[in-house]
Amino acid sequence: MILLGIESSCDETAAAVVRDGRHVLSSVIHSQIASHRPYGGVVPEIASRAHVGAFPVVTAAAMEQAGIAWRDLDAIAVTHGPGLVSSLLIGLSGARALGQALGKPVWGVNHIEAHLAGMFLAPAAPAPDAACPLLALMVSGGHTCLVEMTAVGQYRILGQTLDDAAGECLDKGANLLGLGYPGGPAIERAAQGGHPDYVHFPRGLEHARHRTTDNGLAIDMCFSFSGLKTALLYHLKKHPEELDGHRADLAASYQQAVMDSLAQRVERALAVTGARTLACVGGVAKNALLRGKLEALARRHSATLILTPLAYCTDNAAMVAAAAGLRVLAGLDNPPALEADPSLPLVGE
Repeated sequence: MILLGIESSCDETAAAVVRDGRHVLSSVIHSQIASHRPYGGVVPEIASRAHVGAFPVVTAAAMEQAGIAWRDLDAIAVTHGPGLVSSLLIGLSGARALGQALGKPVWGVNHIEAHLAGMFLAPAAPAPDAACPLLALMVSGGHTCLVEMTAVGQYRILGQTLDDAAGECLDKGANLLGLGYPGGPAIERAAQGGHPDYVHFPRGLEHARHRTTDNGLAIDMCFSFSGLKTALLYHLKKHPEELDGHRADLAASYQQAVMDSLAQRVERALAVTGARTLACVGGVAKNALLRGKLEALARRHSATLILTPLAYCTDNAAMVAAAAGLRVLAGLDNPPALEADPSLPLVGE
């Protein structure tokens, strides 16, 4: 089965051709980082306008790179949520137009499920039925959650952020430190050579136990990053001179707090679920410090670690096509791409 994947949920316009949910024949991504950098974050109007211009270019490039004729496609898979609704609509409209012109079905893909599928794109990655059941940390600019995956299409959210996502927290911290956008890579670069114990920033919900959120999630497996950002803000107000001599120390301390928060919740979830496979997906999964912490956790809990290949951590279309392809191989239906849903939940079969 050959699928054309399309992704436009935020600020990347991407297209990819994937065979049988695992084999990437092409992957083309148009990034808008330069357009949003002056604003320190994604501006929805700028993003959607950029998608309009980039869509025909990246789809044509993906098909050419794959060496596949349009008639050889079996279906088109497109992200229909969650994400920025104005951005989702561009990809969705383009996918529908292609589907109508080619006479091919157009399937809607959940963005979070796509990230989960991305872990299986490495040639050495196990097949989903061999890896599951597993515990996955989904961590990006828009989403931070812990997902228990028992099979393709079978998911349970164990914990999620109660405010900022980890990537959003890194963006805000980098802005306060004058490091630019996007914040994750900027802080990781600035932290090199810095002392991670220079300032002890809060880890968020450190002492929360035996409580649940309004939707029944265990509070000690949930995340909170808004207090960390505020702690950095007030530290800089009290010690503005440290931006000159201790920027690397501040960046290292801030990054350590974010990654500690993630690792602490992962360890609790491993203890509760007894999962023997641990995975990490999403843009923040590229962070070397986080990868090191997860490797140590996996060893301590005798778990197999699956890390999404670096090329497929940030938003891309290969993961979208992979998600749809894996569902077909698992005997599941793909929903038709009818409407954009900015708050689309991850729901198990």
